[in-house]
Amino acid sequence: MTSVQVDKEYDGSEAEDSESGEGYKRGLGARQIQMIAIGGAIGTGLFLGAGKAISKAGPSLILAYAIAGLVIFFIMRALGELLMYRPVSGSFSEYAREFIGPFAGYVTGWTYWLFWVVTGITEVTAAATYMTYWWNIPQWLSALIFTIILYGVNLISVKLFGELEFWFSTVKVTAIIGMILICAGILTLGFSDAGDTASVTHLWDQGGFFPKGITGTLMTLQIVMFAFLAVELVGVTAGESKNPRKVLPKAINTVPWRIAVFYIGALIMILSVVPWTEFHPGISPFVAAFQKMGLGVGAGIVNFVVLTAALSSCNSGMYSTGRMLRDLALNGQGPKAFTSLTKNGTPLLGTTVSAALMLVGVWINYQWPGQAFNYVVSFATISGMWAWIVILICQIRYRAKSDRGELPESTFRAPGAPWASWFSLAFIALVIVMMGIDKDTRVSLYAAPFWAALLGVTYLVLRARNPEGAAFAKRNKS
Repeated sequence: MTSVQVDKEYDGSEAEDSESGEGYKRGLGARQIQMIAIGGAIGTGLFLGAGKAISKAGPSLILAYAIAGLVIFFIMRALGELLMYRPVSGSFSEYAREFIGPFAGYVTGWTYWLFWVVTGITEVTAAATYMTYWWNIPQWLSALIFTIILYGVNLISVKLFGELEFWFSTVKVTAIIGMILICAGILTLGFSDAGDTASVTHLWDQGGFFPKGITGTLMTLQIVMFAFLAVELVGVTAGESKNPRKVLPKAINTVPWRIAVFYIGALIMILSVVPWTEFHPGISPFVAAFQKMGLGVGAGIVNFVVLTAALSSCNSGMYSTGRMLRDLALNGQGPKAFTSLTKNGTPLLGTTVSAALMLVGVWINYQWPGQAFNYVVSFATISGMWAWIVILICQIRYRAKSDRGELPESTFRAPGAPWASWFSLAFIALVIVMMGIDKDTRVSLYAAPFWAALLGVTYLVLRARNPEGAAFAKRNKS
C-alpha cells in the first residue's frame, strides 16, 4: 500500500463499522483510543515494579521517571509523525520494511509479537499475585482462568476489546487520581495513621534525595522503562481506528500530562506520606501505602485496581499479537494461515496461537511462584525497547526523505527532530548498558542473541522458499 493510497483511505469519512484496507473493522472510537493511550502507560511496571525501584533508588526514582518520560514523549511524537504519513495496523514492522529494510521488518514484527507474549505472561503473573491478597489460591490457577477469559473477549470483536479496555483504563485513572487526592488530604489535614508523620521532607530527609547514589538511580532505569512499555500500542490500533488522522495525534499529545500525573505526581504523594524506606520489592507501593496509613479498605480497593491494570495490559497483549502475526503473514513473512479473519474482523488463528503461548505463564507460576515476575520482566523490556529503537530510526530516515521532497511531509511533525530522536536512542543505549551491569537483568541480554540468531536463520529459510516475501512487503508494491 502506497502513501497515496493511505491518504485516500484515511480521509476521515469512515463509517462506524467500515473496513480498513487491511480488512479490519473500524470499531475503535475516539474515547476508546484516548483511554487505551492513557491506560497503556499505567500497568504492572508502575503498580508492582515501582516497589523494587523505590527500594533501589529512594526518592530519586521521581527524577528517573521524569527523564524517561521525556524520552517516551519524543518516541511517541516520532511514532505520531510516521502514523500521519502512513497509518496502518502493524505500523512498526511496516515502517521498518520501508525505511530500514525487509529483514528489519521481519525482526521487528516477530520481536514485537514476542514482546507482547512475554508481557502477557508478566501481566497474568502479576494478576495472579494480586489475587493472593484476598484468597490463598494457587497462582497458576488464577493465571489460567484470566488467560482463558481474556482470550474469549478478544475473539468476539474489536469493539468489545475497546470497550473493556476503556473501562479498565477508567478504573486505573480514577484510582490514581483518588489516591493522589487522599495523600494530599493527609499532608494538609493530617488524618489517618500517617497524618502525624506525613511530610514532603520525606523526599530528602531519609538519606537525601539520592540515598543510594546516582548509581542506584541508574540501576532502576530498566524498571522505569518497563513501566512505560505499551504506550506505543496506540500505533497498532491505527488500522481499526475511526478517523485516525484526527484521533491519534490527540491521544499522543496526552503523553506529557499522563506521565506528570500518574507517575511523577503519584510517586511524590506516596513518598511524602510514607518514607521510602517502608517500601519493599514484590509489594505494590500503592497497597503498602494504604496499609501504612491504616486504611485497610483502601488497600483492598487499590489491590483491585492494580489487578485490573494487569488484566488490562494482558488484554492489550492478546489484541496486538494477533494483529502483528497477521501483518507478517500479509507481507509474506509469516504463515499464510495467519491472514484469515473472522466475520467480526478478528485474527482468530494469530490470537489463538499467542494465547496458547501465554499459557507458559501458567507453568512459570506453577514452578516458581515467588520469582515469576522477575524472570520475565527483563526480557520483556529488551524486546519492547526494540520497537522504540525502530520507531526512532524510521522517523529519522523518514524526516530526511521528506525534507528532501522524496516523500510527503507528515501533518504531525515531531518537535526537536532529528536531535530529539538521537537523544532518545542514546538514552535507550544507556538503559541497555545498565541492564548488562545489573546481574538481575543481565539474563535478558543473554537471551537476545539467541533470539536474533533464530530470526536470522528463519529469515534465510524464508528467503529461499519465498524470495518475494523476503525481498519486500507485498502490499507496498502496489
